[in-house]
Amino acid sequence: MSSKVLKLQDLIRTVQGLRESGKNIVFTNGCFDILHVGHVRYLTAARLEGDVLVVGVNSDESVRSIKPKNRPIVNQDQRAEVLAGLECVDYITVFNEPDPLILIQALKPDVLVKGADWSEEEIIGADVVKANGGKVVRVSVVPEVSTSRIIKRIIKRY
Repeated sequence: MSSKVLKLQDLIRTVQGLRESGKNIVFTNGCFDILHVGHVRYLTAARLEGDVLVVGVNSDESVRSIKPKNRPIVNQDQRAEVLAGLECVDYITVFNEPDPLILIQALKPDVLVKGADWSEEEIIGADVVKANGGKVVRVSVVPEVSTSRIIKRIIKRY
């Protein structure tokens, strides 16, 4: 496993040290089940919003609670390792809850990034980030690209 993948308590200490050295912390989250161009563009754009990009990855248990049956396709350790291979991603942590609120409350990011397919009112943790003086950024999504669409194409072809 990559040194970029940290347990929450280790990540909290790391983020505190980075913040003390003047770094702006950006946070986003997702399942990232089958990594595709939409994910890469999204994460690259998120990284441009600050100095350090932290990604919360839904655990297998969490994905099963929010996605259709038979998901995730790729297990949480492999999803985290693939994300760790991206230059734009600095740190990753895996979480079991259906949403990242606990992570956001613990990390207190300076910037919270979600896809523009979410309205700001729907973004979990937006209120926490703004209350701490941070900002919420909505990043454009790549139209017609999603893990669900990829899975449907695979099933249709085979």
